[in-house]
Amino acid sequence: MDQPADSLLEFPCDFPIKAIGKAGCDIDAIVFALVRAHVPDLGEGAIRSRDSRNGGYQSVTVTVRATSRAQLDDIYRALSTHDDIVMVL
Repeated sequence: MDQPADSLLEFPCDFPIKAIGKAGCDIDAIVFALVRAHVPDLGEGAIRSRDSRNGGYQSVTVTVRATSRAQLDDIYRALSTHDDIVMVL
């Protein structure tokens, strides 16, 4: 697989993606479904979540086996355009 010269990543690689949403909107399921659309072999063990200190938000980290920069861009785009997701890191 060709690598862009300016990329710091070598594909394939394990890549963590964190999404933050308001608590109570089943953010785990939303993130899992959106990411799985781009990573069909994503297992349920690849996702972990954590509530904020005050309980108003929840962060979800999903580690994917990324195969290309375009795949990561598509995942970030899908997550960041969803109404229940406040931030994607």
